[in-house]
Amino acid sequence: MHTGLTLSKVGTLSPFVFQNIDLPSLIRNLKNSPAWEMGEISPMVLSRNPGSNVVIAAMHEGTEIVSFQSNDSVSFQIIEGRVRINTMNNSLTLEKGYFLKLSEKTKYKLTTSKETVLLLSIEKNNARNLRRSHGR
Repeated sequence: MHTGLTLSKVGTLSPFVFQNIDLPSLIRNLKNSPAWEMGEISPMVLSRNPGSNVVIAAMHEGTEIVSFQSNDSVSFQIIEGRVRINTMNNSLTLEKGYFLKLSEKTKYKLTTSKETVLLLSIEKNNARNLRRSHGR
């Protein structure tokens, strides 16, 4: 099954990049990678440009990530599994199908409570400010 995803907004000639992704095959590949076999996070960059990055990552149960993108906004789309997100003011659990966007400068801790695959989108704060200053 192929799923079309809008990955990122780029340039003025073509406002969007579209890519067909066979998610089941991609997830199988992530879970067969050397990093996964060693118990580490298995990530793959799907889109990288000056304004944003999109990464898919497979994580083992009990994986913990502490935010390091504090000046950027970040969003999570849970493809499979379950994660707990803790911020200074909130704590919530996201399961398959859930989407969450955190504003820039929001520090968070993400913990998986079972094997999880998620899409992580990082919108770089300086690129968003540049678009605003150019009226985009």
